[in-house]
Amino acid sequence: MDKKQLSSLTDEQLIKEFQDNNTIEAFELLVKRYKDPLMNFVYRFVGNRDICTDIVQDTMIKFYLNKDSYKSFAKFSTWIYTIAGNLAKNELKRRKRRTILSLQGNSDEDDDKTIQVEDKSYFAPDRSADSEIKSEIIQRALLKVKPVYREVVILRDIQGFSYEEIAEITDLSIGTVKSRINRGRSQLQKLLKNIYRE
Repeated sequence: MDKKQLSSLTDEQLIKEFQDNNTIEAFELLVKRYKDPLMNFVYRFVGNRDICTDIVQDTMIKFYLNKDSYKSFAKFSTWIYTIAGNLAKNELKRRKRRTILSLQGNSDEDDDKTIQVEDKSYFAPDRSADSEIKSEIIQRALLKVKPVYREVVILRDIQGFSYEEIAEITDLSIGTVKSRINRGRSQLQKLLKNIYRE
């Protein structure tokens, strides 16, 4: 199968091609399709670009090594997001053990990075600078939302997954997913109100 034929396949057809025939091009196409969305998801979750890059790379390595654990009744997207989500949660647990600061507070290092990004934006007098600042404000608030709520809010409001898909990714009931999304959104709204007041 040539590249053009492969690129017209669905995610599920591509993973099957990779499983059955070890077609590296099929693997590469899936990596290309999912690298950016996963980077966005993981970055929003952990808030650090370097760690985010490592987690997404680890996700792709796990995908490559464990391709046969994917079952065709599941959507490929939920399967790969489950891997990335678990790696991101493990990173947060490791980080929590390493630092005395709770996840509710920002470390000085993170504050420095955030301020630098904003400072650059203020000098650009166009709309993209404004949306960059807003995005940075939302990101800062998002990192203060409890991780159990943060994950589902990102999956729903930023990544656009359905409640059913989120339930599958997180291994939670749909009721729990909805309740966590509501709590997460409510925390986020309170945090954003405080930031905009400053």
